[in-house]
Amino acid sequence: MADTGERSLKMLAAALEKEVRGREFYVKAVSTCTNELGKDIFRVLTAEEAVHIRRVKEIYEALSGGKPWTGEWKSYRMENQNLQALFRKRMKQLGSKIKAETGDLEALDIGLKFEQGAIDFYKTELGKATDPLEREFIEAMILEEQSHYASLADVKLYLTNPESWYIETERHTLDGA
Repeated sequence: MADTGERSLKMLAAALEKEVRGREFYVKAVSTCTNELGKDIFRVLTAEEAVHIRRVKEIYEALSGGKPWTGEWKSYRMENQNLQALFRKRMKQLGSKIKAETGDLEALDIGLKFEQGAIDFYKTELGKATDPLEREFIEAMILEEQSHYASLADVKLYLTNPESWYIETERHTLDGA
């Protein structure tokens, strides 16, 4: 059991480092992004990474204090349960008039790498987890990181090729589709 606790603590310490780095990047991206849509997604991701950080810290502190895994982390809920729908609605409101600078697109690419790295990390850790509550926590983190990734990819497609984005999101209106 001690080995499981040590492994969990190491996983949480690594997770905390990843979440803090991601949040710091998103904070910076908000200030350097030149378009409002980019600023919006980076603001939301900054807030969501802060929730991740609080969750991980709470669990780490409890486990390092000798307590077992609990479901208390679930009280830290995401403000936006469907992030991709939130941004799709925003993109439809903006229309195709918004443009991105090269730096904005590079920031989206870096964000995508952060999110994919987090997804890969949590998937690896899920394979090592034995406690059902730990598995549930990791599965929730994977889903949230996948949501972040999908939203960033959606925004990037919209900014680089709005016509393709509209075809992708409105495919039910295409003849024969």
